[in-house]
Amino acid sequence: MDIKDTHILNQDIIQSAPLVEPARQEFFMDRCHDLIEEMIITDGHRPTFHVETFGCQMNAHDSEKLIGILSRIGFEEVDTEKEADFIIFNTCTVRENANQKLYGHLGSLKKRKESNKNMLIGICGCMMQQQSVVDYIKSSYSFVDLIFGTFNFYKLAELLFYKLTETDKKTVVEVLDVPETHVENLPEKRKYSFKSGVNIMYGCNNFCTYCIVPYVRGRERSRTPEDILSEVNRLVDDGCVEIMLLGQNVNSYGINFLDESDIIKENPDYDFPDLLNDVAKIEGLKRIRFMTSHPKDLSDKLLDVIAENPKIARHIHLPVQAGSSRILKAMNRRYTKEDYLALVDKIRAKLPDVSLTTDIMVGFPGETEEDIEDTLDVIRYAKYDQAFTFIYSIRSGTPAAKMEQLPPEVVDKNFERVLEEVRKVSAEASSRFEGQVKNVLVESVNDHMDGYVTGRMDNNILVHFPGEPELVGTFIDVKLDEAKGFYYLGHSL
Repeated sequence: MDIKDTHILNQDIIQSAPLVEPARQEFFMDRCHDLIEEMIITDGHRPTFHVETFGCQMNAHDSEKLIGILSRIGFEEVDTEKEADFIIFNTCTVRENANQKLYGHLGSLKKRKESNKNMLIGICGCMMQQQSVVDYIKSSYSFVDLIFGTFNFYKLAELLFYKLTETDKKTVVEVLDVPETHVENLPEKRKYSFKSGVNIMYGCNNFCTYCIVPYVRGRERSRTPEDILSEVNRLVDDGCVEIMLLGQNVNSYGINFLDESDIIKENPDYDFPDLLNDVAKIEGLKRIRFMTSHPKDLSDKLLDVIAENPKIARHIHLPVQAGSSRILKAMNRRYTKEDYLALVDKIRAKLPDVSLTTDIMVGFPGETEEDIEDTLDVIRYAKYDQAFTFIYSIRSGTPAAKMEQLPPEVVDKNFERVLEEVRKVSAEASSRFEGQVKNVLVESVNDHMDGYVTGRMDNNILVHFPGEPELVGTFIDVKLDEAKGFYYLGHSL
């Protein structure tokens, strides 16, 4: 991508840009598109890009918008970093290993960047909301071209325009401390044509003592029901049959709306169950998922809505984090072990066929042998189909980072104990459907089993079975022949 000495900073163009979003971003997408077309004429090559995504489903959905913007302005997407003229890393900072993974990628790109001054590297996402991280990248990886945060990823075209037309070649940095605005209807390029995530809210108000999310994603802001329903309708019209509603804590949807809404004027108590019920009314939509639920906010009203509507998946991800009431209090989770187990009983009573999954943290400061036993007890009682088990990671700026940390050898030993219990319980729990027939959404061709495809039941468990690639994106009944721990082998009917 030859941009050297081709463009100079055009202040007239920049100053003529609209001040109001989203017209401003449409303006810069058009200007960037013109620049890209000029480059193609100059060097005969359409510039390529690759977005590398770390972290949660919300990050993955943000990346679809980044990909949409870059495709809109004339870049061509490629599968690997090696093929790309422009590489963007959409970062996560929930755990330390995500930071180290980014630094490893940047280190491996240094020589390539030195030999190709026209290559572009951008970094966005949650890591960039920490000033210390931005300062470290600017000093240690000065060859990075763009740095932007979680609140202004929609401005990619504008920031890229600055970069392509500047003369001093310095890193373009824009990281906002608080949300400046929210832009609807951005271009996006979905990974799957038949399913999609839909953000219903941003940020978090819970301030768990180990968690960096409220500091990098901000306080809770809910999108209006009109905007969400409009987006879901567009996706269904475009062929989506499954939607996942996304938020750091979907159960508290409606606490603080981004904009005025006719629906909430009529019903000021409009909440997540109301939204879920309205989404389920959309014709053509066949399955609805949501992620993630905080146990303290999961209501009877929500369980009733799920029970009454077969479109809503029988799967609830219910992060417990720890089984000890003492540790849960230190984590600021605002429920006890007993509260959590009572909620499990209530869920299973109303949704007998539900699949429960969870997150479990091991090694939180002050955790004792007795606390680990409490966690093992919860695992056995809840009978999780799956549990994402991980070791506590110190996050600078959180209250837990100032607590006395446990010796690594103790944490490692306890982690293995918890992991072994999860494996045993999950294998037993997920095998309960063996011999049954389940409706499955076929998601992909199986890369490891010739002639097989992979689908997902509404309870989120995977099934591998013989099938043609044409089945991808369709629903099909599958007989579950053999449980294999975390998945099934089966055959279609």
